[in-house]
Amino acid sequence: MADTSQHVSGVAERYASSLFDLALEEGAVPAVTADLDRFQAMLDESDDLKRFVLSPVFSADEQVGAIQALATKVGFGAYVTNFLKLVASNRRLFALPGMVKAFRIIAAQHRGEISAEVTSAHALTQAQEDELKAALKGVTGKDVAIAVTVDPSILGGLIVKVGSRQIDTSLRTKLSTLKLALKEVG
Repeated sequence: MADTSQHVSGVAERYASSLFDLALEEGAVPAVTADLDRFQAMLDESDDLKRFVLSPVFSADEQVGAIQALATKVGFGAYVTNFLKLVASNRRLFALPGMVKAFRIIAAQHRGEISAEVTSAHALTQAQEDELKAALKGVTGKDVAIAVTVDPSILGGLIVKVGSRQIDTSLRTKLSTLKLALKEVG
């Protein structure tokens, strides 16, 4: 099993590791990664899907049925479809975001990369992503796989997490720091 130094729950890591091992054995890691990335993007964009995944109200059968319908409509491959159905039938949908994160970390480590989580106030262009990857490679000495999350509440700048390190250049944090400094002065 891969060593994941970034924080992920044990349940999420076990599921992700099993999926990665199967995908690696079948030569389907890129396809599974793409499907999981699409699922995570859908989860990030849809409050209804997020509520469904996190809610304990739905029965396992209802969750499996909904996941099957979603996977068919979106066109997920068999590995991710079956994985999502298994997770739903085991009543573990609430851990899916952690599973996707753990899978990304394991896949990046397998490629000899490190994984970075980037939060931005707006979507990054491909040129900006490439520049950020180059800057992070200069700092870490390794290729960096980035997962970008858009959070308008940070107002501007970036929050970058690589392993246990976090670099917060968000405008929200800078304004909070300034506000605190002004309170101390007055």
